[in-house]
Amino acid sequence: MKIGVPGEIKNNENRVGLVPSGVRQLVQDGHELYVETNAGQGIGIADEEYIQAGATILPSLEAVFETAQMIVKVKEPQPREIALLKPHHILYTYLHLAADKELTEGLMNSGSTCIAYETIQLPNGALPLLLPMSEVAGRMATQIGATYLQKDKGGKGVLLGGVPGVMRGKVTVIGCGVAGTNAIKMAMGLGADVTAIDLNVQRLAEMDDLFDTRITTLFSNTQNIENAVINSDLVIGAVLVPGAKAPKLVTREMISKMEPGSVVVDIAVDQGGCIETCKPTTHQNPTFLVDGVTHYCVANMPGAVARTSTYALTNVTLKYARMIAKLGVDEAASIDPVFRPGINIYKGGLVYEQVAKDLDLPYTPLAL
Repeated sequence: MKIGVPGEIKNNENRVGLVPSGVRQLVQDGHELYVETNAGQGIGIADEEYIQAGATILPSLEAVFETAQMIVKVKEPQPREIALLKPHHILYTYLHLAADKELTEGLMNSGSTCIAYETIQLPNGALPLLLPMSEVAGRMATQIGATYLQKDKGGKGVLLGGVPGVMRGKVTVIGCGVAGTNAIKMAMGLGADVTAIDLNVQRLAEMDDLFDTRITTLFSNTQNIENAVINSDLVIGAVLVPGAKAPKLVTREMISKMEPGSVVVDIAVDQGGCIETCKPTTHQNPTFLVDGVTHYCVANMPGAVARTSTYALTNVTLKYARMIAKLGVDEAASIDPVFRPGINIYKGGLVYEQVAKDLDLPYTPLAL
């Protein structure tokens, strides 16, 4: 198969779909690899390294799409990329369709087949291709929140860990999945006073055991969320419903009752966000104020630590890239039930039911 790796064009997105080791493996499998020139420049990977791994360097985004059958990316395609997609293309990347009707319709109109990293799902519900980016985003959320609490960044001037004789900063993390757990680990490491909220009582028990009762665990309901949010210096939204739009758990009214200079970070913003006042921002303009509360809602947070993120991503995406390239989408989906839910759009048809419901678009059951 001819596999293309274009450079990412989303705002301040320096990650790349494959690192040279991934390219080398696919070349050894017998496939042809085409990489856009300077695609890896943002993380210090020169074209020469891709050439040594067996890839052919192409001069432009357009050349990669024109040459390749499968496109391996990191982030959802931008309008310029959507315009280049054709019915024969297989797009393999993060999509997060449930929060973006225009993107979904654009991909449907292209007639292509689009596979989303974030909906490839194990029998236990785990999302193996989302895992490393959730770990990165969770850890980043705490350190970003801590930074924006500084007075010079517009915050209230609170040090999360405090010092002897002074109260510690209060952090509330809503959602105790991979991202939330990593946010909690970082907050604990900084010495903050941490509250964890989740709907799953068993998960709360696991969190209580994991952190040796050094955090407060609360069941997710409106009253508990409101009390915790109002009294927090930093609120981190980390709620994920696989493939679906995130529920709005933190309301505008709750935000208005927080102290001015407080901070919220919504990791779930690329799925619509779980904080009502959040809207997607970019690394270039990452924050905005609502009622004196700083909102950080960058939809591609791991892009800020692009080198770490890219290598972690290739570690988990390569397995299915090899499977698709060897077998094709149809056979891969037939033999691997873990891969099958990753198919969001099949030959232009929207085959992921929850996305269809969230966006009020026609659903087409997957028929291989």
